[in-house]
Amino acid sequence: MKKLSIFLLTLAVVVIILSACSSNDTKNTASANANGQDKVLQYQSTPGQVIYPELAEALGYLGDIKLEKVSDMVGGPESIQLTATGEIDFGWAFNGAIIKSYAQGVKIKSVVGAYGSDENTFVGFYVLEDSDIKTARDLIGKKIGVNILGAHAEFAIKQFLRDNGLTEDEIKQVELVVVPSASAEQILRAGQIDAAQLSGIAKDKALANGGIRPVFKDIDLFGEFTAGEFFFTEKYIKENPDTVKTFVEGVAKAIEWARTTPREEVIAKLEEIVSAREGNETTENLKYWKSTGIAEEGGAIAEKEFQVWIDWLVKNGELKEGQVKAEDLYTNEFNPYKK
Repeated sequence: MKKLSIFLLTLAVVVIILSACSSNDTKNTASANANGQDKVLQYQSTPGQVIYPELAEALGYLGDIKLEKVSDMVGGPESIQLTATGEIDFGWAFNGAIIKSYAQGVKIKSVVGAYGSDENTFVGFYVLEDSDIKTARDLIGKKIGVNILGAHAEFAIKQFLRDNGLTEDEIKQVELVVVPSASAEQILRAGQIDAAQLSGIAKDKALANGGIRPVFKDIDLFGEFTAGEFFFTEKYIKENPDTVKTFVEGVAKAIEWARTTPREEVIAKLEEIVSAREGNETTENLKYWKSTGIAEEGGAIAEKEFQVWIDWLVKNGELKEGQVKAEDLYTNEFNPYKK
């Protein structure tokens, strides 16, 4: 009897130790499938909004892959950094930021579209209705609120100023101020900045509130285009090709579902996803959703969506001619919609 008690006690200790080891090594055990590929993808989310991998999971398009949120999204450059260091498995960012990071030795590869601009969904730069700012030259000496430096907004602003004849010295006098996207409208209305970058749901909500007008839009400069992509590191893709394939196929299907499903049904699904999260996130802004903004079917990546920014960076003196090739930045091999 005594020996049995000792055996049971020993067994209990072993079980506790094994359980602790298991809980501390989730990515190496529970997240791996039979051939050792990752099955739990760690990522960043955006409060009150839904990204296409989240929509894909909710629609059942990711198979046995699970998403695990680790933090809230701040901006593309941070997403690139966290993906490169392995703190998250996939991220998304503006294509120009992806190019700059790749040129600095960060080997990430884009696999499917994340967001873009079309006639319904675009990045606009707005002022108060009674503002004196009407032209590019009126922005000299003024403050423009942007969500992050070195990304989509900064590229668009500089292009707008150059297209309208401002010199590089004059462009330097237009001050870009980082403000949280969720607060940009309020900061503009309070007079703390002279103009604000507004996009997506936040833009439509601000327009519904009235009293603001656009100075220019990114689609005025570049037409309709996919502006940013989801990406993994090249190492991750090499080690987890089946996982990446399932991810891309699922996200591509979710993009097409959102593109072809009646708007009211899409909004209802987005609200359902956000309502199921912990933390009582608001669904109020989701009613302003209008379109994916993604140019290519299934989020397939077109070379021109990178080449335009490579050319821009070369012209801006931030890249050398031939330093980065567009074909090295992305792959469509996993996307079933690529003809």
